[in-house]
Amino acid sequence: MLQNILSDLYERDLNKLKQEIEQYSDEAFLWKKSGNIPNSAGNLCQHLCGNLRHFIGAVLGETDYVRDRDSEFAHQGVSRDQLLSDIDATLADVKSTLAKITDATLASDYPIDVFGKGAFKTDWFLVHLATHFNYHLGQLDYHRRLLGIQQ
Repeated sequence: MLQNILSDLYERDLNKLKQEIEQYSDEAFLWKKSGNIPNSAGNLCQHLCGNLRHFIGAVLGETDYVRDRDSEFAHQGVSRDQLLSDIDATLADVKSTLAKITDATLASDYPIDVFGKGAFKTDWFLVHLATHFNYHLGQLDYHRRLLGIQQ
């Protein structure tokens, strides 16, 4: 049951991420940083996709995705089309993985130590990933509005 709820929420939020990226009228604005705002919309998008593709797709779904977290924040100038394609790939990884997750998997310890503080349950971590996603999705929305790009 939780798998279905999470799948629906991740699909909703990844589609919202696509809408946010599509609203940037100029691709250069996707990479704009200002003042004390260290992350561009493009970097946040790359981070969100990398995070879900790694922790859900690769770790739980055993996809072949290999994460390079540092490049999520360092790599600039990726095209809007590539970002949108990355979002689609993320959604496919998340949905296919969550469709295979069992209640026993949810109740078990997450397979890797993420925070260096010991074990936590997979269901907890999947909910954590959803809240982490929404935290950054809100930053991205705020970034877009700071640049004067309205919905």
